[in-house]
Order: sequence, then structure tokens, then C-alpha cells
Amino acid sequence: MINWNEQRRIKKRRRNIAAVILLFLLLGGLGAAYVVSALQPVQAASKVKKEVTIPKGTSTSGIGQLLEKQGIIKDGSIFQYYVKANYRKGLQAGTYLLSPSMSAREVAEQLVEGRIYHPVRYKLVIKEGMQLTEIADSIAAEFKLNKDEVLQQFNDKGFLQQIQTKYPKLLTDKMMQAGIRYPLEGYLFPATYSYHEKAYTLQQIIDPMLEKTNTFIVRNEELMKQRGLDVHQLLTMGSLIEEEATALTDRQKIASVFYNRIQANMPLQTDPTVLYALGKHKDRVLYADLQVDSPYNTYIIKGLPIGPISNAGEPSLQAALEPAQTDFFYFLAAPSGEVFFSKTLEEHNALKEKYITGQQS
Repeated sequence: MINWNEQRRIKKRRRNIAAVILLFLLLGGLGAAYVVSALQPVQAASKVKKEVTIPKGTSTSGIGQLLEKQGIIKDGSIFQYYVKANYRKGLQAGTYLLSPSMSAREVAEQLVEGRIYHPVRYKLVIKEGMQLTEIADSIAAEFKLNKDEVLQQFNDKGFLQQIQTKYPKLLTDKMMQAGIRYPLEGYLFPATYSYHEKAYTLQQIIDPMLEKTNTFIVRNEELMKQRGLDVHQLLTMGSLIEEEATALTDRQKIASVFYNRIQANMPLQTDPTVLYALGKHKDRVLYADLQVDSPYNTYIIKGLPIGPISNAGEPSLQAALEPAQTDFFYFLAAPSGEVFFSKTLEEHNALKEKYITGQQS
């Protein structure tokens, strides 16, 4: 008894034989010279390359007609019979980069093997420490969008609820507390992202960034439990470490200072939170700036600010999860980029006099 798969193979062989017979008939009726010519490139010396999209469900006959219309092959019917006579696999749908300089065999092999064309149409470089406004700038510039409209959508409740459904563990209601400037601040993972399609929605643009952050969170759930951190707290702590870190810095020691101060019920007193509260960059934070009334200002609140102040990279997030065990309560970044740690305010002030005040006078 012949099983179903064997019956399908027999039918397919019969179709291939029929295609060969048809090809021979064409050879006899139209002349071998024409058929041979039809399988040659339309223009062998052409440097033209075209993106040709084969829709799903298109028959071999329809593909032949499409390719002929696009100027990729000479004769769609000859191409159809050639494919049926020479290939057991069918032609695959997708977008291909094809040229009139290709022979029918070269075109057929690309479509049979599914060598789909995936050009990088857009590229975004999200650097560690970038804030959401800067990311909006990059998105608007690369995708030719309006920055204000991008930021407006980032704050749109309907948009946020829509992406929340996809990442329920990552995007909790904490990111939409009253006082939060940008709910997605800190949630878009720094990396280089490539995009291959011609058009994207904003959700599709940020989806791979959220996916990377979500992957990190899922991978580190146990460490978060051990430290007693939820997602929002982890991303917030990571952003503080990111903003204070330099290339020469031990991020784990910075994390230890923050945790030690929280445990001792001391304010974190980190200048980047003041600048974020002010909404502007300054080379020097003045005493008057420290008084800004904001849930981000760690000079007037104790504990973590209301939310992240930038998008932290993996080293800073890992430091937030695995801080060094120290008895430091202060750190000072010298102009050289080196960071000095101290246990007491007296030690800290002495370092400040040596590396900051003394060099300015």
C-alpha cells in the first residue's frame, strides 16, 4: 500500500516530467535558439540591482510573469518551465535583490534557496547614559519623524498601556506614577539596533530595546529578589550609577556607597539627579540648584528618586545587583576621571580640597 507522502512524491515527479515534455515541445516549436537565449541575462553588463518582492502564494507562472515585467528575465513562460524541469523545491516568497545581468539559472537558485534580501535601512546607536529626549532625537533623525510627536507618544497613556500588555513584568504601573517625567526613561536598553523594513511604527522601533531590557530582567530575577529590588528600582539605581561612573570607575563601589547611604537613612546627594530635576545640563551645580523641588532631587529626598534619570548599560545594572561590600559613604570624581572613595565626611572634604578646590584656586 502506497502511503500519502509517497503518492505526493509520485504526483510531483509526474508534474516534473510533464514540465520537461513541455520544454521539449517548446524547443521543437519555438526553436532551441530562442529557448537558450531566453535563459540568458537580459543585459549581461548591467549594474542595475532591483528589490523584487515575491508575494506569498504566488504560483511559479505568476513569479515568471512578475520577473519578466520587472526586466529581470526575458521570458516568464520559459522561466516557469525551466524551474519545473530543474528544481524539486518550489520558489520561495520574499524580497530579493536581483539584476538583469543574472541568468535564469542564477535567478531561480536565489528564489529556490530563499536568499532573501535584508538590507539595513535604518540604524540606531543608543549609548549608555542616554536620556529619553536624546533617544527621541536619534529616532526622529533616523526615521524622519517629528521629535515632539515622538516624545508626545512616549507619554501617551494609550501607547504605554499597549506596550505594557507585551511586557507585563517589565513595564509596571510604577513607571506611570505622578511626577514621573518620561515613563519609558531607563527602560530602553543601550545597544546598536538595525532595521530592515521600509516603514516602522514607534512601537516597532523601540520593541527590540524593550526586549533586551526584558531579557536582562528575566535573567536576573533571582538577584533582584535577593537585593529586594523591583524592576523600576533596579533601573533607577542603575541609572544613578551610570551617570556617576567614568571609564576609570569601579561601578560596584559606587553602588556600595548608594546602598550604604540608603541603609544609614542618608540622602544620596548625587548631582545628576539635580540636573535631571532642572531639565538641563550644567558644568557646575550651584548651591541654589540643590533646592529644586522635585521627586528626582536626591538632596531633598531620601532613598531613590521617583524613577530612572537615564538608560543604564549592563555594567551599571549589574553593579546595582551586585555591589561591592564596603564601608564607604562618599565618593569624589577628580577632573582626571579617577574616583576616590572615603568613609567619613572629613576624608571626603580633604579629597575635595586636594583634587577640586585646590586645583581651581
